[in-house]
This record gives sequence, C-alpha cells and structure tokens, in this order.
Amino acid sequence: MPRRRRNWLRYAVIAVIVAVLIGVAARLLAPQTVETTTVTSVYPSQSYTLLNATGYVVPQRKAAVASKAQGRVEWLGVLEGTPVKEGQIIARLESADVAASLAQAQAQIKVAQANLQLQRAELENAAANLKRSLVLAPHGAISALQYDADRSRYDKAKASVNSEEAAILSAKANARAAQVAVDQTVIRAPFDGVVLEKHANVGDNITPFSSASDSKGAVVTIADMKTLEVEADVAESNIAHIAVDQPCEIQLDALPETRFAGRVSRIVPTVDRSKATVLVKVRFVERDERVLPDMSAKIAFLSKPVPPAEKAAVVAVQPTAVVTRGGRHVVYAIEHDKAREVPVVTGERMGDLLAVSGVKPGDTLVLAPGEKIKDGASVSVAKK
Repeated sequence: MPRRRRNWLRYAVIAVIVAVLIGVAARLLAPQTVETTTVTSVYPSQSYTLLNATGYVVPQRKAAVASKAQGRVEWLGVLEGTPVKEGQIIARLESADVAASLAQAQAQIKVAQANLQLQRAELENAAANLKRSLVLAPHGAISALQYDADRSRYDKAKASVNSEEAAILSAKANARAAQVAVDQTVIRAPFDGVVLEKHANVGDNITPFSSASDSKGAVVTIADMKTLEVEADVAESNIAHIAVDQPCEIQLDALPETRFAGRVSRIVPTVDRSKATVLVKVRFVERDERVLPDMSAKIAFLSKPVPPAEKAAVVAVQPTAVVTRGGRHVVYAIEHDKAREVPVVTGERMGDLLAVSGVKPGDTLVLAPGEKIKDGASVSVAKK
C-alpha cells in the first residue's frame, strides 16, 4: 500500500476518534433536562382541615343612623372612620320651629299654674263663705237662697281647681311631646362603634320616611367593630361537617401572613335555593384592629383547635425533591441554570408535602433528582 494512502487512512481514523470524543464530551457537558418544584409554606392546620369556604367580614351590629324628625342638617360632627360612643351627638337638624313649639308649651304650663292659683284662692273664699252660711242658716240669719248660692259657689270653685289641675297635666304632656320633637333633631349614636359611611352633609334635607328627591334617609352608617364576624356560604352537601362552636382558622386576603382563630357562631337555618348553600357565621376568638368590614376571607373548618406551637407557617417541599447523598438529606436548588446542592433537615409530613429546613419559600428545586445530578451540574427546565 502506498505510503500516501496509509497516511490518509491514519488521518481518517484519528478524525473519527476525535468526532466520537467530541460527541461524548458534548453529551456529558450538555445541560440535563429536569422537572422542578417550588418550595412553599404551609400551615399545620391544613392536615386536619375538614373543608374550606370563602366569605366576607361583616359586623353583627350595624345601623344606618337617622332621625324620626324631618329637617335640614345644620351640624355634622363625624367623618368616615370616626369612633363614636353610645349617646354621643353625631348631627343636629334645624330646630327653630320645634324649639318655638316647646317654648309655647312650657308657657302654657305657667299659664295653667297661674290659673290654678287663682282658682284655689276662689275656692278658699267660697269655702269660708259656705262655713259661715252653715253656722247662720240654721238660726234663720240668712235666707235659704243665700245658703244655696254659697254652696253652689263652693262646688263651682272646687270643680275649677280640678279643671286647672287637669289643664296643668295636659300642658306638661304637650311640653313633653314638644321636647321629644326637639330631641329628635339631635342625632345620637345608638351604640359604641365606628362611622363606616357618611350619607349626608350640612345643608342636606333629611326625610327618613320619604323618598323625596334631593333628600336623605340616614345621616351615617356606624358599626360595632367588636362584633365583627365572617359570613360564608357552605354547600348544603357539606353542612353535616359543621357544628356550632367548631374551631376554624380565618385567613384574610388583606393579611395573608396572619391566621386568625375562629369559632362557628351560628348556622342560619335556611338554604339558599339559587346557590344550594347555607349561611354560616364565624366569630373571631380575639379582636384585631386590622380587621375591617367587607374584607374577603377564607375559612378552614377544623376537626380540632390549632395548638399554639402549630400556628406558625412551616416550609415544605415535595417529598421526591429530597434525596440522600453521603448519608445526609439534600435538595438541589436551581440557580442560574446550575444545580446547587443544599443540605436540609426533614420534618413531619404535611399532607402531600414534607416539612424541611434549610431552604426558603419560593426557591426552585429539582424534582426527583437522579444520580447524574451533582452539585454544580448544568440543568435546563423541562417544558410542561
């Protein structure tokens, strides 16, 4: 074989070997495709949750405060969010007309009292004359006609006194009615609470029992914040799992990091036909100033109360993300397309998850890492 041909064969063999080595190296160095899972935080109560429901925070005591009187608002002393005490004056209506009626009624009392004094004086005089007539008449000192006149005068004076006493009672009743009318122009808080809405302003007409245009019914709406509870609709098929005073855990969308202890306060004994649900009301075990009416809430109905030690969130992962390497539990966190080996300490099972420490919620881990996954290995996430 010519020497030149042997050289070409040698070069060809070398080229094939190099190509094979390059292919093997490329395969070994290429990123490994892996599936991933995310570290999450769970609450231990999830393991004994019977069912979940959604609802809203509502006050048990809530009132649209108005007045039985009709008139124009001349003073308003509260705004939205203003705390009020029972009996505190919230607003005043114009009261000149009813105040004048009260003054007139009080004057009528004085007139009736003056007339009573006059009639009492007349009764005393008539009683004295009748007394004399009773002494003189048997001796014929006065005529029978004079005696009858004195007797009639006495009876008339006595009746006049009774009439004036009744007139005083009537005048006082009229004054009380006028005072009530005046009091109704002063709007007071019916209980301790907080103003939620302001429906009227100074100058607005208040017409509680009418729908007249440009008029208002209530002046403000107030709620007792100590009576806040959560109302939730529960499917009637699940109502058998709920009982009065059953422990619950409440999570508010506005405060996602906080779980509130609750108890079933009452179950409304009727079913909403359109939704096939039963209204369940859950009270807060402890009052929190951050809880406000109409907040969205999620309720977990529990089989037992949450122990104090289990109220904090626990970091958890899919159990298959944890593997044993060198006699220790590790996970592989993905950072910049590299697998980073992280030692972890495992805890209890939390439903389908496993409690761990050493990673934080939000970390991305390799799901079910094989033996080929090593610390620092290049990885690519499989498309789902």
